[in-house]
Amino acid sequence: MQLERPVAALVLAAGGGRRLGGRPKALIPYRGRPLVEHAVATVRAGGCPDVTVVLGAARDRVRATAHLPGCRLVENPDWADGMGSSLRAGLTALPPSVPAVLVMLVDTPGVTAAAVARLVAAHRAGAGLAAAAYGGRRGHPVLIGARYFDEAAAGATGDAGARALLAAHAGDLALVECADVAVPDDLDTPADLARWSAG
Repeated sequence: MQLERPVAALVLAAGGGRRLGGRPKALIPYRGRPLVEHAVATVRAGGCPDVTVVLGAARDRVRATAHLPGCRLVENPDWADGMGSSLRAGLTALPPSVPAVLVMLVDTPGVTAAAVARLVAAHRAGAGLAAAAYGGRRGHPVLIGARYFDEAAAGATGDAGARALLAAHAGDLALVECADVAVPDDLDTPADLARWSAG
């Protein structure tokens, strides 16, 4: 019996951190290491061994500073256009054999390996599209099955990411409750950074 190929992960880490004084989000320290390292460790611990990281702002510094062994590093020259361009760049770089990809935002340090594992389990149970939910409200991360990759890339514009895809296939979307194991808040402002650093 052939084993099913593991779900891959796509870490979107291209943001320039404009509201954080222009500090690239990938390199913001969190619990003693850059956010991008934390995100990669989280998705791997949750069951996604194949990790692609999309870089943009200060990409050379991220490559030189962050320890990302075994990751596929993809550069998005259009990162300033918004998250959609990073999602497109990442989806295009995935190997053709990937059955599904879990999309992780680098600035959501409250997303845990347990939340990732729940989405992976939803895919194993047959979900082609899944999203973490918090009190019933859709959040991150999001899991996209391979059959949706082209449509996801085509609809990824500005900061919308996979929003158009999820709206078009709302009836197929599995919401996976994660409020008991994760926090969806992102890290966008100095106040957010202070709160996460204190926690």
